[in-house]
Amino acid sequence: MECNIQLHSIVDWIVQTVNAWGYFGIFAAMFLESSFFPFPSEVIMIPAGYLAFKGEMSLLLAIGVGIAGSLAGALFNYWLAMHFGRPFLLRYGRYLFLKPETLDHLERFFARHGEISTFNGRLIPGIRQYISLPAGLARMPVGRFALYTALGAGIWVTVLGLLGYFLGAHEDRVAHYLHNATLLALVGVAGLSLFYWLRHRAKEEL
Repeated sequence: MECNIQLHSIVDWIVQTVNAWGYFGIFAAMFLESSFFPFPSEVIMIPAGYLAFKGEMSLLLAIGVGIAGSLAGALFNYWLAMHFGRPFLLRYGRYLFLKPETLDHLERFFARHGEISTFNGRLIPGIRQYISLPAGLARMPVGRFALYTALGAGIWVTVLGLLGYFLGAHEDRVAHYLHNATLLALVGVAGLSLFYWLRHRAKEEL
């Protein structure tokens, strides 16, 4: 019971913060999430969807601003990689939460999947915010890069916004099962992370 109360307090604080920041806050947070700063988009877009259900935000506008922020952050990474190159990323990457082996993995991922990786990479945790770098290094045409990125980010942002809206529509039920849902979410994230790690390791051994 005490854990549920603490979780509920944290959720309330997050929702109030998103409401106070407004659309500019959504844009800024999604920009950060899409660049180097490890900011989870779930923290901003799900509350935005919830606020939309409450009538305090426009769902379409919140989703549109979220996509715009994601695209802007991705373009920033793309521009950085294209103009300063790989030596810059290897030298200063540690200040931007980017390890050399991570950059190597991203370049292999981009080489294996091609330009479409800027679309499907937006849907993969751990790759989402960095997939713009190999695209910039490869000097992928910016028009195609922006299109694929916007489509991939659009799917992710829309799903999160609609999830928040759904949670608002079933608030009483969600509050009742909040503790179990949180545990299941943590287990799911851990399982997904393990799956991608094992898959990546198996491919490296091949």
